[in-house]
Amino acid sequence: MPPVSLDTSETLFTLLTAINACGYDDELNASAPLRTAVRAEVAKATQTFDQAKEQTQILCQFYQEHLQREPSRTLAQYVSLAMFLDVPPGFQLKVKEADLPPDALQVAGIVPIIQRFYDVAGLHSIWERHQQTYAGLSTQYHEALSKVLFDTEIYLKLPSAGYLGHRFTVYLDPMGAPSQTNARNYGTDYYLVISPGVASTLKMEQIRHTYLHYLLDPLAMKYPASMDRLKPLLEQVKKAPMDETFKNDVSLLVTESFIRAIEARINIQSKAAEAERQAAERQAAVRQATQQGYVLTPYFYDALVQFEKSPAGLRNAYSDLLAGIDLHKEQKRAAQVQFAAKADPELVRLSRPAQPKLLVSAEQRLSVGDTDSAKKLAQQALETKAEDPGRALFILAQVATMNRDMQGARSYFEQALGVAREPKVVAWSHIYLGRIFDLQEDRAAALDHYRAALSASVALPEAKAAAERGLQQPYEPPSHPQETKN
Repeated sequence: MPPVSLDTSETLFTLLTAINACGYDDELNASAPLRTAVRAEVAKATQTFDQAKEQTQILCQFYQEHLQREPSRTLAQYVSLAMFLDVPPGFQLKVKEADLPPDALQVAGIVPIIQRFYDVAGLHSIWERHQQTYAGLSTQYHEALSKVLFDTEIYLKLPSAGYLGHRFTVYLDPMGAPSQTNARNYGTDYYLVISPGVASTLKMEQIRHTYLHYLLDPLAMKYPASMDRLKPLLEQVKKAPMDETFKNDVSLLVTESFIRAIEARINIQSKAAEAERQAAERQAAVRQATQQGYVLTPYFYDALVQFEKSPAGLRNAYSDLLAGIDLHKEQKRAAQVQFAAKADPELVRLSRPAQPKLLVSAEQRLSVGDTDSAKKLAQQALETKAEDPGRALFILAQVATMNRDMQGARSYFEQALGVAREPKVVAWSHIYLGRIFDLQEDRAAALDHYRAALSASVALPEAKAAAERGLQQPYEPPSHPQETKN
């Protein structure tokens, strides 16, 4: 595969088609006609057989339980997961589940459901029926994509980026919302997912932004000492509205500031007679980036003016650009910034999996009966907001259960269900609540929770068995110590 490509993916098509079948209607009227055609074909296929209807119901229940407040985030989590799944019909994870990024992990439980839905809905036949249209998308946009990438390399005075050993892939799939662009960085590979709509133009600025990350992220990693020198700048951006990742990783802050400066230099294209307006627009772009928290943008903008006059390419000039940053001066400038109320969402999402060190430790302490330490660690994870709140609340509920605090356990399990996305936490929270209601002789409420647990435990054999037992007969506490499966 070439280092830069325009492509389509049956795996991505399957995930996006599945959520369309369950009510994902965002920007349907602005979408390409193909999206409506595929939706109609899937609806017809899933209404023909009882087995197809049943699997669609299971799929849609999962979808409804994992809806996000914003449609863009609902879409993003399935795009993220699709990048980690192998080709149909297996849809096997390419990495361990623990290594999935948080948004993909939230919906990883859909994989066994997708495997069955793909079969009963005949998605492969539908995909093959529209292969020519999908191939036409790649042909249609190839020239425009090549131009924006080539122009970016020319500006930075870079040879073809292929020798970096990284891969940059733009996936086209009309089954998403046309205004949404999802970019992902997984290790050395960069992916951009775009849904062409009725307006037959690609989002070139988003493509270039992702491509700049593809070019610049590896350079930042080559200079750890230079990045360490700039870490004090992180203190100046704690109140900025940008994503938290930029406040905790100086290399990300440096790279994003540099990218914003490059975009300010090359986004504004005007005739010489309009030079004054062009300069004003560029400065406005720099100011906006700075107010969002990318405080090195002014420095890089000025440095690029000199870079443009030099024959040296970016790879040779990069170390000098970093060395030229006057830390004291930039700290002083950053301290004077009046940060904006909100920032533009960052396009490129890193693949870094969550690092739940506190919760792992809490679970370890819980497994040996040290409830005090487990409780302290789980509460610390909640307070720092650094780890999964659903999982932290679930641990606190288990602690309360082991301490025979039924009301406390019920409260924590219910809170966990309010924020949890991990299927394991959802399923076992429902099971424990079902048992609590059984002990309180409220069988109707208990049955509701066992049924919910059964729906959430499709890929969890132990939880499924526990839910089925709860449906068959009321729970009776064992004579041995309280089980703490999770």
